[in-house]
Amino acid sequence: MATYYDEITPKLLKFIDKQNMFFVATAPLGDGRVNVSPKGYKDTFKALDAHTFAYLELFGSGIETKAHLRDNSRITIMFCSFDRESNIVRLYGTGRYVRPDDGEFREFAPHFNLEHPGLRGLIVVDVQSTQASCGYSVPYMEIKDERPVLDTVHGRRQPEEWAQRVAEVNNKSIDGLPGLEPDHPLPTDVPRTYA
Repeated sequence: MATYYDEITPKLLKFIDKQNMFFVATAPLGDGRVNVSPKGYKDTFKALDAHTFAYLELFGSGIETKAHLRDNSRITIMFCSFDRESNIVRLYGTGRYVRPDDGEFREFAPHFNLEHPGLRGLIVVDVQSTQASCGYSVPYMEIKDERPVLDTVHGRRQPEEWAQRVAEVNNKSIDGLPGLEPDHPLPTDVPRTYA
């Protein structure tokens, strides 16, 4: 049976801290597609307090989450256990995208590993409620390791390739919603430390 809470409880926080990945779901207003994305790299996400969850947004094949949040701020984050601790945790709230050149990014930066070469921005979720449920049908699976491929591919990109991703690949969602702005910082221009 599902249990609902008004916050990320200490027990849920402990569970989240042990996870290696999560899923994020967003949708635009109206008839656009619902998007669900898996997110990995354990050092890119964190529940910061009872009502705040954030994760680094790395360049990928699309720009759905950012585009959706501009149109409709509702977001769901889901964690599920693949080991013997059967559990599914959902965080419900509103999200916003923070660019690396935004002053707010500096406040969140110390919580994450900024060395990922494809750094695009940050998603901050204001958590309004949470849910824990059994996860009894989720299969048992072993985590062997983090997959390094995304960082490897991004580490090879040249500034002109990043500029193309900003201007063409990530400039709009699959439904045509606005994505990255033309002046969005390239990963090669993002500071990796903040004093």
